[in-house]
Amino acid sequence: MQDHDGRTPVEPPWLLWAREVQALAQTGLAFSRDPYDRERYQRLRCIAARMMAEHWGWDAPRLEALFAEQTGYATPKLDVRGAVFRDDRLLLVREVVDGNRWTLPGGWADVNASPIECVVKEVREESGFAVRVRKLAAVWDRARHAHTPAYPFHIWKLFFICEITGGEAQVSRETSAVAFFCEHELPAELSVSRVLLPQLQRMFEHVRRPELPTEFD
Repeated sequence: MQDHDGRTPVEPPWLLWAREVQALAQTGLAFSRDPYDRERYQRLRCIAARMMAEHWGWDAPRLEALFAEQTGYATPKLDVRGAVFRDDRLLLVREVVDGNRWTLPGGWADVNASPIECVVKEVREESGFAVRVRKLAAVWDRARHAHTPAYPFHIWKLFFICEITGGEAQVSRETSAVAFFCEHELPAELSVSRVLLPQLQRMFEHVRRPELPTEFD
């Protein structure tokens, strides 16, 4: 299966179909006032949840409840990640909820905050460091990269190159360790739901070659 620009996503076709059905149902419920159409969209939402539950082994009612919480026009969710460098070493944190695996500090973008404000906040909260954003290095579609496990919603990931302006290493409720790594020392135990080794390697390349343009899918 190919997407709109002819490229083949990494994620399985059934997930892409189920996710699109959920998005169509959500958008339909946001705009339709006809009771019969609303019943049809609710049924489509139920079908999308059951498709995912069938393949993942998840609980269908829980997925239906999760989808019911989504309102308005369906759009991708935004995940921001800060690639923070000090002396050619990259800052990583251990993610508590993912078995203390390593990742770039980051998380969901917040409402009423700019992407830069969001990534600065995430870095400070998860690592203890204050940073300044130097560059938007990449905007990647999670579905086109080998992240696991799969996720019910469509996600765009924004990677920012950052420099430290203050603070000191400090763990949080979300992180259990903070450390800096050279490129050849990057840990094998990565939180691949959040970051991939080739993505981290691209951040080193952007620091070595600041003239590189922003990468995007």
